[in-house]
Amino acid sequence: MSENKLNVIDLHKRYGGHEVLKGVSLQASAGDVISIIGSSGSGKSTFLRCINFLEKPSEGAIIVNGQNINLVRDKDGQLKVADKNQLRLLRTRLTMVFQHFNLWSHMTVLENVMEAPVQVLGLSKHDARERALKYLAKVGIDERAQGKYPVHLSGGQQQRVSIARALAMEPDVLLFDEPTSALDPELVGEVLRIMQQLGGRGENDGRGSRMKWASARHVSSHVIFCIRGKLKKKASRNRCSAIRKARVYSSS
Repeated sequence: MSENKLNVIDLHKRYGGHEVLKGVSLQASAGDVISIIGSSGSGKSTFLRCINFLEKPSEGAIIVNGQNINLVRDKDGQLKVADKNQLRLLRTRLTMVFQHFNLWSHMTVLENVMEAPVQVLGLSKHDARERALKYLAKVGIDERAQGKYPVHLSGGQQQRVSIARALAMEPDVLLFDEPTSALDPELVGEVLRIMQQLGGRGENDGRGSRMKWASARHVSSHVIFCIRGKLKKKASRNRCSAIRKARVYSSS
């Protein structure tokens, strides 16, 4: 049986009287590439952000690599991680690639990828540099680009750097939030190719992403439909063509 890298159980998120997530559960095993698709406002981004506590869930449980995250209520009644050290550890094991890249503009490409391994994992600059070079090479960023600043890169290159930055933490789970939606159409393919390669690595991690249908069905092992705050259906890539005919208007 595959080892679960991520287990989300009965997750709810409320903003006042408005419930955005309505009891969402998800399991991701080693090697899974799971895409979540749905219409705007269906709760996809909120779900991803609750998993790594960029948003605080209202109810539910989250287990990462077999470790149950200890949650307590904050003053507003939302759930937060009880132990700051556990939250810090969680964010080293579960990393995120954002829609708008979120690279540090004052750092070079190489410095962007080195920063978290040095500051969070405590690697030496030498070891962090070696790790950064390894993952930049994996996503196809050559030596000429490594000394450049993000402003001098194309959108596709910036997103590949952000993927390398997330991979440099060597996480158990990697989350993507609409990784291609901010790109020009001609640049989408290069990022999708990287995601396909990552999905075929066979390393011990699960991947979850919020994506458009055309992208999701090419890079994913499974596709899940998010409809009005609930995850409705999980389908393997082999079933995607048939499901697309029924669900295309629910995709983003």
